[in-house]
Amino acid sequence: MTSLFKQPLNAINIGIEMFSDDLKKQHVPVTHLNWTPPGQGNIAVINALDSIESNAALQEKINVANAQALERIIKSQPVLVGYDQAINVVPRMTKNTILHAGPPVEWKDMCGAMKGAVTGALVFEGLAKDLVDAERVAASGEIIFSPCHEHDCVGSMAGVTSASMFMHIVENKTYGNRAFTNLSEQMAKILRMGANDQSVIDRLNWMRDVLGPMLRDAMKIVGEIDLRLMLAQALHMGDECHNRNNAGTTLLIQALTTGIIQTSFSVAQQKEVFDFVASSDYFSGPTWMAMCKASMDAAHGIEYSTVVTTMARNGYEFGLRISGLPGQWFTGPSQRVIGPMFAGYKPEDSGLDIGDSAITETYGIGGFAMATAPAIVALVGGTVEEAVDFSRQMREITLGENPNVTIPLLGFMGIPTAIDITKVAASGILPVINTAIAHKDAGIGMIGAGIVHPPFDCFEKAMLSYAKKYA
Repeated sequence: MTSLFKQPLNAINIGIEMFSDDLKKQHVPVTHLNWTPPGQGNIAVINALDSIESNAALQEKINVANAQALERIIKSQPVLVGYDQAINVVPRMTKNTILHAGPPVEWKDMCGAMKGAVTGALVFEGLAKDLVDAERVAASGEIIFSPCHEHDCVGSMAGVTSASMFMHIVENKTYGNRAFTNLSEQMAKILRMGANDQSVIDRLNWMRDVLGPMLRDAMKIVGEIDLRLMLAQALHMGDECHNRNNAGTTLLIQALTTGIIQTSFSVAQQKEVFDFVASSDYFSGPTWMAMCKASMDAAHGIEYSTVVTTMARNGYEFGLRISGLPGQWFTGPSQRVIGPMFAGYKPEDSGLDIGDSAITETYGIGGFAMATAPAIVALVGGTVEEAVDFSRQMREITLGENPNVTIPLLGFMGIPTAIDITKVAASGILPVINTAIAHKDAGIGMIGAGIVHPPFDCFEKAMLSYAKKYA
């Protein structure tokens, strides 16, 4: 025993991380094991897990269903087939419908960024004469508010989508379903971040009158664009295709350029479009969202499957949808995003987690693929080592890897694919999401970016509902 205390100390810390911090301050080598009890200690969740694991017949049905869900995600081949206005292509879209990000939310509960985006969209559509009038219209009951996800759509940040906005049209060639999302306004002071002044409306008008029609006409010349192949290439070039899109945007505009220059638009207008794309690397961000949506929808509605097919936030609640529990949202409170803020802003200025862009993590890119994009830490914070560890850790709560989209730094491992609610509930490991931060008040826009996790409440509710239905 005496000799033991004369040897160098190597500690393993389990549970509360602050204990390891104290050892580090004393220059003691320590490895922290990030462990939580099953179900985060919730007896009801533990019982639900036990009821599933102890039922051999049910477990066999789950395995078969989950294998099918994983196969459908991996075999999905989403292609960009065109652009058109929402009123023409989005299911059940009407002139007085406003789609929004996340699970269902009423006007009174919408966060500042979403209210700012809604009022801006109402002015843009001519449904209100100004922002003050737009608040009256929004609260009047005349507007149909509905989640993007319930209309085969996704929308980044506030996700606000109105009838005359141009949409990506992405078709899953394997299974025939389609997904849609609106065009990127690029970054910072934009509608999806809650900004809504005249400069924002002017940009939306230009996108409706020039950018959208030009992209629509260009795609008629170019034909289909294989997004899965392009995604795989973008990841090998240093993107994770949620918040870092340097390579993806270059590849996408490269594919579109031959069509753009053959459209009937003037050279001056074509230059406007190229300048717009060059103003921000986020041009391709929504494209990957629609691609992921088309893939995940193909795996939705499989009886007995425990696969998460949707993660979405509205700045008020975080919501999940589960393949084997179609038609239901499982929600918990939106979380605060932790990360660097733009100059002049403080954490208390930030709104809560918002946007449908977590469909990228649901598919397996974004936060799940940060090992492909170590430079992302300059935007969202943390270290390169942590970024790589996130990709490894997410493999623990997913059913498999997607061999079509790989991570070079991890030996060309396929991206972690198909989040399993039972794995999350048993391990306590929550999906990681990297995301932008919008100001808590309407009219301002993006003020930072960072890392966030869903609340465990969502998985708790999903587990209990799943056990009630199937176990």
